[in-house]
Amino acid sequence: MGPEAESKRRRETDWNIIEGKWKELKGSAREQWGKLTNDELEEVGGKKDRLVGKLQQKYGYASDEAARRADEWAEHQDTKQQDEATKA
Repeated sequence: MGPEAESKRRRETDWNIIEGKWKELKGSAREQWGKLTNDELEEVGGKKDRLVGKLQQKYGYASDEAARRADEWAEHQDTKQQDEATKA
């Protein structure tokens, strides 16, 4: 598996984890994207495609820009989770 395929697989895994922990992570998403309402974040439900759509609507991002920002946020959440686990 090449580096690009590995990176794509990792992002998909990150989003599976985020979807499962959405109730915990929704506050972090709200901090990152303050224009999104609580109802909109409920609609997102941890799904990347829904978040990307909301970012396009509220912030005017192009699809690829919204996807990149969503992935960067997801990677940051993964890092925060690992940091908290090592502190415990």
